[in-house]
Amino acid sequence: MMNRPVEPLDEGDLPLVHALQIGPRLPWTVLGEILDQHPTSLAARWRRLEDSGSAWITAHPLGHPDQMALSFHDVRCRPGHRRAVAAAIGRIPEVFSVEECHRDRDFMLTVITPDPAQLTDVVYPQLEDIPQLSGYESTFCTRLHRTATDWELDALNPGQRRDLRAAVGPPPAPTAHADPLLPSLGPIARILGRNGRASAAQVAAASGLHPATARRRLQRVLSSGILSFRCDVSHRAAGYPVMCQWFARLPAADHDAAAAELARLGALRICASTTGRSNFMFMTWHRAATDIMAMERRASEKLPRLEIRETVIISNIPKRAGWHLDTDGRRQEDFVEVGHHWQ
Repeated sequence: MMNRPVEPLDEGDLPLVHALQIGPRLPWTVLGEILDQHPTSLAARWRRLEDSGSAWITAHPLGHPDQMALSFHDVRCRPGHRRAVAAAIGRIPEVFSVEECHRDRDFMLTVITPDPAQLTDVVYPQLEDIPQLSGYESTFCTRLHRTATDWELDALNPGQRRDLRAAVGPPPAPTAHADPLLPSLGPIARILGRNGRASAAQVAAASGLHPATARRRLQRVLSSGILSFRCDVSHRAAGYPVMCQWFARLPAADHDAAAAELARLGALRICASTTGRSNFMFMTWHRAATDIMAMERRASEKLPRLEIRETVIISNIPKRAGWHLDTDGRRQEDFVEVGHHWQ
């Protein structure tokens, strides 16, 4: 897959991916009715996108700070060892994503653990065991305003979006992570990490559970709210080759309103309040490098108290939501389970 040039999503792909961003598990019949396409044709188109690695659906622990410890880490490595360090970091299950950059750090990591103690006891020792990793700094997420699950293509009309959201319905209320049922639901969650649209029959085949048990436990996971489902897409295939992350200072009382304003500016992939020298960070995808200055200008106009401390271009995403990606952002076959602490 890495040796093939990336193929842009075509006019038939874009509405389907957008629809699955809104309703990752909606049945093909429902999607077909709203998109005015035959369900079989949509399923075949989706298989092609999956097989090429251009788009896929996964599920992962929510990572909200009130449910888990969500942290961000700047990593430095010795010159000439980026690939080896990226590969070693990517094998750590708690590392949710790895982003490569070229200013004051070599990588930015997003890490999800059940609590800060596991970060100290499990994740830090694994980082320190990587021979060519020369240092790291950590900040903690204190509020998660937006995630990549909220990001959508602009390929559907307002009526289609409305109908899709009505078909999805309200999100389930999250279950407390002390729920004693979580160990039994863990295997189902891990299967959904690989295939977010897995059916009860597929879960039964992959887990060895009786079909009725698989169906019951799958429904329990879906209604528990412990997982976030997302349709991911290659940034280059989607037409967004430029990725940029900003670190800023902003009065704490302004954070919620600022996140809402940034979302209206478009292309917002993540926005979080954090500890550290900067207390507010956000990341966006762009169609061209010239969009970065335009984004900063618009953000400054809308948010006069936003003090941008640093602008970082992301050159590569070796890992996202457990999946290893190629340099075009296409999913590879390598997958590291996120949330294995449910075992």
